[in-house]
Amino acid sequence: MDLGGLLNSLTFGSIIGGLIFSGVGFVALTYGKRTMNVRMMAIGAALTIYLFFVSDTFWIYVIGSVLTFAAYQAAE
Repeated sequence: MDLGGLLNSLTFGSIIGGLIFSGVGFVALTYGKRTMNVRMMAIGAALTIYLFFVSDTFWIYVIGSVLTFAAYQAAE
């Protein structure tokens, strides 16, 4: 198994972004489960899972910001 491609895409910025957005996703998922808000649960799950499919630091922050804004809107 060649991990060279995976390890080359890890940067400090992508690790920090992953920690921030997966943390926000976990909180959104937990909040959605507690309030029975299906939209919030879906956004929280998306915030937690999308990091497995996106490796570019720019797109991690763009997608994470959009999903975090969507979670904020779903909470209102």
